[in-house]
Amino acid sequence: VVTGLDVVDAVPGVVAVSFAGSGSVSGGVVSRTHEVVGRALGLVQGWLADERFADACLVVMTSGAVFCESPDPVQAAVWGLVRTAQSENPGRFVLVDVEGADESVLSAVVASGEPQVAVRGGVVFVPRLARVSAGAGGSVPEVGVGTVLVTGASGVLGGLVARHLVVERGVRHLLLVSRRGGDAPGAADLVAELEELGAQASFVACDVADRAALAEVLGGIAPEHPLAGVVHTAGVLDDGVVSSLTSERLAAVMRPKVDAAWHLHELTSGMDLSMFTLFSSAAATLGSSGQANYAAANAFLDALAEVRRAEGLAGLSLGWGPWAEGGMLGRLDDADLQRMARDGVLPLSAPEALSLFDAAPGVGAGALLPIKLDRAVLRRLASTTTVPPLFQKLVQVPRSQAARAGAARGTVLADRVIALAPADRDRLVEELVKAQIATVLGHSSSHAIGATQAFKELGFDSLTAVELRNRLATVTGLRLPATLVFDYPTPAELAAFVLSEALGDEAGASRDPSAAVAAVDDPIAIVGMSCRYPGGVSDPDDLWRLVAGGGDGIDSFPADRGWDIATLFDADPDRTGTTYTQEGGFLYQAAEFDPEFFGISPREALAMDPQQRLLLEASWEAVERAGIDPDSLRGSRTGVFAGLMYHDYASRLSAAPDDSEGYLGIGNSGSVA
Repeated sequence: VVTGLDVVDAVPGVVAVSFAGSGSVSGGVVSRTHEVVGRALGLVQGWLADERFADACLVVMTSGAVFCESPDPVQAAVWGLVRTAQSENPGRFVLVDVEGADESVLSAVVASGEPQVAVRGGVVFVPRLARVSAGAGGSVPEVGVGTVLVTGASGVLGGLVARHLVVERGVRHLLLVSRRGGDAPGAADLVAELEELGAQASFVACDVADRAALAEVLGGIAPEHPLAGVVHTAGVLDDGVVSSLTSERLAAVMRPKVDAAWHLHELTSGMDLSMFTLFSSAAATLGSSGQANYAAANAFLDALAEVRRAEGLAGLSLGWGPWAEGGMLGRLDDADLQRMARDGVLPLSAPEALSLFDAAPGVGAGALLPIKLDRAVLRRLASTTTVPPLFQKLVQVPRSQAARAGAARGTVLADRVIALAPADRDRLVEELVKAQIATVLGHSSSHAIGATQAFKELGFDSLTAVELRNRLATVTGLRLPATLVFDYPTPAELAAFVLSEALGDEAGASRDPSAAVAAVDDPIAIVGMSCRYPGGVSDPDDLWRLVAGGGDGIDSFPADRGWDIATLFDADPDRTGTTYTQEGGFLYQAAEFDPEFFGISPREALAMDPQQRLLLEASWEAVERAGIDPDSLRGSRTGVFAGLMYHDYASRLSAAPDDSEGYLGIGNSGSVA
């Protein structure tokens, strides 16, 4: 057990990093949550990026995150983030929540194969979803003449909830809060509609994550209609695989969830609220791929609801599955919906969701998952692949069927191809890869998928790339890198890599381009160069001629930069806006670039820092001058290292055409280069 990866030298099979106690460090709950979850993100990213840990398992230890009457929301948020890391990288992470310093069962926990456990008194507990029925634990809260505050009210989901509160719950006083308030599109129409239904509704502009602004809004509620309920629906998405997230993207998603919910909790804890309902997401429990930041934020809400109930306050967190109308589903495309359907998750219609909204208080629990599952799909998954442990209690699979599925999964690819002729091996693996590609893309068959068609052209993004990697890992029994689709960018190249991994040493030497290079005494051999320099130098031959001939790279100002050369020169060195020299070192061909060759649009090329264009040209030419087909390097162990000077190209543009502005960000980013 260590406190960080920087102290790990020799890498054991299991490394445990403890976050236990980090929720009690100095600072308020909100600042601690941002700090601790940010540290957890850095840990996860460091683990995935470091090749030393490729075959190891990281145990993330917490204390009080789950399975307790009053959980620590800070620790719970860590679980939300790591659950997504588990979904994206099966087998790489284990979550363990302990009491005190109980670390004695870690080895047994990892050996069990359970991805998430809580250890209490030496006993290991595992999470499982179970169906619940309403009516046993409580009733629908009544607000009487009080006011109900709805955050995120200008969104589609907030509007649905506001109408439902009036029509079905009899609420007559609504305070609708959003960042833009009454200026939000549709706000005036919503207020008019609610008033026609017999309610008094008003929109207020407020950033609920701003504690002072929220306190002012709450202080303005009429005393004859005191605050009686809160429904917190606000939220934002910024999806991306966990390795692509930044601290800014994490904070932007957590702020309207974590900060706002905690401020609502603190500022209303002394009020007699009959309803305090937080709209969370199933992503917090299921660890949806691409939503580590969103999962962390909503896991905080789930824990906060439990904290409130332990304090005798109203508290309910609803970890919604996708809504067909409103919510975050509107940002999902057909591929996202198909992906969820393949996993047995279906969207809830608005009437279905609002019916569950009414039923949830009757369960008597602090956190629930209102989600629509296709149990037939889950049963089918259980018979062919591994159903996530969370769902195993919901799907009853006959033991004989489960055994057959396990046997099929245990037959690794190597066992199937070892006896085949080379041509048959290639054909079998390519068909297997294309079948998984078709499944990920939602195609009925793989016939339309070309072996040399680039994954980018097929429509792959970071999330579908992760899904393909995970599916291939399951059907082949191989541990495959997260960058699989990017390292091997066509089905044929990917199939060749998968086959080489399955066969190991037998195929590895013949498929590794570096194997054809004879060992020499020199540790470095320069086989190709390229360059651009002042003095008309466009390649190494030009550079050698310039140096050998004692040439001069300094020359007159270029005439194609839009400069007023006639007025630019002034012999007075103290005069601003002019230059007292008429010569300099310039790349006269800097504007000569073939964007189509590199798959770049002319508008994007216009907005790019010239360093990016030169880097593309020089990289290609260095490989070409070495007599290497650049396409042949795809999938090989070839590293590219680029050094840049400062990049201030964009800052010197006084204006940019409207159709080029969208490219300025990536076109002038050092990280993109």
